[in-house]
Amino acid sequence: MPVYRIAVIIAGIDQSYQSAILNGISASASECSINVEAFISFIGSMGNPVHDTGEFNIFNLPDFNNYDGAILLTNTIDYPPVVENIIKRIKETGIPAVSMDNDIPELYHIGIDNKKAMRKITEHLIQKHGFRKFSYISGPADNPESTDRLNSFLEVLSENNISIDEKDIFYGDFRSPSGKNGAEYFLKQWKELPDVLICANDVMASSAINRLIEAGYSIPEDIAVTGFDNTYNTHNYQIEITSVNRPLELSGKLACEMLFRHFKGIQQERSVILDMSTHFTESCGCSAGNPPDIKTFRDFNYANYMKLEKSQNYMSLFNHLSCILLGSNTYEQYISSLKDFVAEIRPEEFYFCLCENWNAESLTDENSYQERNDTPIPSEYTENIIVPVAYRQGVFYEESVIKKSDILPTVAKSPKSGRFYYIVPLHFGTRCLGYMAILNSRTNMHNSMFETLCINISNSLENIRKLMCLNTAVGHLRKLYAQDTFSGIYNRNGFINATRDIYNKCIEEQREIMLMFIDLDGLKGINDTFGHDVGDVAICNIADVLRTSCTGDEVYCRFGGDEFIVFASGYTEHDAISLTRKIEYNIKRVNDTKIYPFELNASTGYIIDVPKKNEGIFHFVTKADKVMYEHKRRKKLSKYLKS
Repeated sequence: MPVYRIAVIIAGIDQSYQSAILNGISASASECSINVEAFISFIGSMGNPVHDTGEFNIFNLPDFNNYDGAILLTNTIDYPPVVENIIKRIKETGIPAVSMDNDIPELYHIGIDNKKAMRKITEHLIQKHGFRKFSYISGPADNPESTDRLNSFLEVLSENNISIDEKDIFYGDFRSPSGKNGAEYFLKQWKELPDVLICANDVMASSAINRLIEAGYSIPEDIAVTGFDNTYNTHNYQIEITSVNRPLELSGKLACEMLFRHFKGIQQERSVILDMSTHFTESCGCSAGNPPDIKTFRDFNYANYMKLEKSQNYMSLFNHLSCILLGSNTYEQYISSLKDFVAEIRPEEFYFCLCENWNAESLTDENSYQERNDTPIPSEYTENIIVPVAYRQGVFYEESVIKKSDILPTVAKSPKSGRFYYIVPLHFGTRCLGYMAILNSRTNMHNSMFETLCINISNSLENIRKLMCLNTAVGHLRKLYAQDTFSGIYNRNGFINATRDIYNKCIEEQREIMLMFIDLDGLKGINDTFGHDVGDVAICNIADVLRTSCTGDEVYCRFGGDEFIVFASGYTEHDAISLTRKIEYNIKRVNDTKIYPFELNASTGYIIDVPKKNEGIFHFVTKADKVMYEHKRRKKLSKYLKS
């Protein structure tokens, strides 16, 4: 039986809704001969649009042409342009896709009747409890599920001649903080408490309840509160919440089964609407039923204890990782520390994948560095991906470069089905750094700590990139400090730094040094006759002559203007004469080319001596200058006598 490759598009896996559906997909994948690559973003939690833009980029990574099918949870992505782009790309490839809850034309669909479910809750509150005054915490205004629930709520109020002001509706994002924020908003708005606060999901309802209790109110005695999705069992709420029970894990399993039937050519309904049931209990004033027995309490307390212990262990592990990664001073240290962490958490597979240009602006090429301000921040995945960490079943593999379309390196290939990869972005703001792919980690990835881990890894990677960039900048500045930018050889600063240790050792060991002074002849005449640009060429020619002539351990520099100096240790008179002749020969070679309008000439003079303590190197520069000047004077006199 072939193994099918499917992509899952989802945001916010730390939420109960997403977690339950992913569990269902994972449970059914092997039975349906499917391998899953879940492309995950953590959006909205930071309240930072720039961060969210970087998170969204993970959805651009998969080329859907390379997949057999897809499962879309676009209702978790609170940004319509991103959703539209994903759907457009899916439809262009023609692969089968299942949309969870959002009913998208031409795609398979699994959902519930949100309107019917919210209608039952609202009618219960009016007919059973006689409530007439309502406030409402909604999901995002442009989310279809959120809109259906709100519209159904408003329809029931209208049918019962109950009015509600726009200020009594707060728009959240289905996350816990927006439940608290909604309660904060209403506490400022309410002149008197409404009968009930309806929330579009349990997570927001729980946070709202906590904030109301903090404000001194009792639930449901002072105000009733309801939720939606019935995720109570995965949260330790103070009060059991009136909600709608949805078979979320079942919907994940059915999504896999729908794709499998499509692959096998089996006819099926395009859309499946699952049954749901209302759960009326404490938070709206209904009876909680029979209290649980002591064993149930003990099991519940033990489960919470284990969650807390695991959370503390994870937090300690993640904090340790953050410290060692942020403490890394080089890329090599960073990768080594990351490997140690991976070995400690022992996933079945782990791949750390970087864009080829992840370290842009830390290039060593001088021209690239100078033009860095004109280069846009890398915001897309490169066609080639670097894989510095490839870990599978306890072994690290050497994986250098893969194609972006492959997503996973060759070592990940396996004939087995049921493999579920979590693929999360690495980025800093909008800067795209790469991604991580993880299979079967003992670390629970369906919680906010996993998001924190991903952020810490991204931030520490950006820290390394900036250190590399800083080192490049420092190296460039050092080069500017030590190099004559005009001729490309050492300037005075570079000369001093390069000769300091050698010169001091010669003083200590009483070894001879040679200092040669070279002066370009006739520069003024060249400038006056041909212009300063041509004069500059003559200066650079002398620098080139020194490069060609000084083939030993000599140190040379442009001393200033048309003056150059050469330093060497352990030189004899014979060595100095030999170097002088090399320089003269190479000057003649330049002239023999006849490609310049001038004739290159230079005067040289050298001094060989043993330096004494407290006698600086420029003492010998002065002495060599005098020798050179005498040479130049004799050349001029000789020319005059010949004429």
